[in-house]
Amino acid sequence: MKVYNTLTRQKEDFATLQPGKVSMYVCGPNLYDACHVGHALSYVIFDTIRRYLQFSGYAVKHVQNFTDIEDRIIGKAQALNTTVGELSEHYIARFLLEMDSLNIQRAHVYPRATRVIPTMIQIIQGLIAKGHAYALENGDVYFRVASKPGYGDLSNRTLDDMQAGARIEPDPRKEHPMDFSLWKSAKPGEPSWPSPWGMGRPGWHIECSAMSMLHLGEQLDIHGGGHDVIFPHHENEIAQSESYTGKQFVRYWLHNALLRLPGEDEKMTRHLGNMITIREALTRYSADAIRLFILSSHYRA
Repeated sequence: MKVYNTLTRQKEDFATLQPGKVSMYVCGPNLYDACHVGHALSYVIFDTIRRYLQFSGYAVKHVQNFTDIEDRIIGKAQALNTTVGELSEHYIARFLLEMDSLNIQRAHVYPRATRVIPTMIQIIQGLIAKGHAYALENGDVYFRVASKPGYGDLSNRTLDDMQAGARIEPDPRKEHPMDFSLWKSAKPGEPSWPSPWGMGRPGWHIECSAMSMLHLGEQLDIHGGGHDVIFPHHENEIAQSESYTGKQFVRYWLHNALLRLPGEDEKMTRHLGNMITIREALTRYSADAIRLFILSSHYRA
């Protein structure tokens, strides 16, 4: 069997770290709103990949995270005058119900970012000790991108080509504009946890490295997600994970293309509002019809 690897941009023979076993991590939902059909597309695709691997005789361990602490969740909870925890629980319950309705097998583990804070702190401490990260006086900690050879290989770009995008926070105190946040110092009204750098919360990218390492080990066979998280999210996962362990993080990077509504250039996304929720779609079409619609196109198209 061959699989297309986003990192190498070519098809490669599929050979797992352990014979007969597959470790697979798929990026899960950010719990600030309901999931839409674009999310369903990704999760149906990776459900199908998992089913085929199981059919082929592999023992698959599938981990999918819940991002339950992040800027948008905090903002939404504040707007609704509720807690981040209550908002997350609401959307977790809805997500699992919708996945069941779409006949998507549940992951073996659904780690939550807020429950692996100690692992994140351990990784950040290791990165600082190895010179790959630095702490500022206010308690913010950044990853030093210039310290990682090959940074940008997954997204096929160089540091010179990169511009600070929507998910990269500008900060004049950073050594390089593309250095990304590992730990954010506490702000009034936001959830925070104790750390060696003071009260604060994790950056987005460190969450997935910690959750995948905790449940699947330092090296993965498959890491999956949508094309929109190749950069910066997955690029930064590689940088921090490999700098911490000194090992190749993922053997095969699999990314699905994105769903667009007819006549629209932008991908379907919650913060733009150009979406059809999974719940709405299921009131109009059967789960089999939705799965057939999704799987009638190539997953990278």
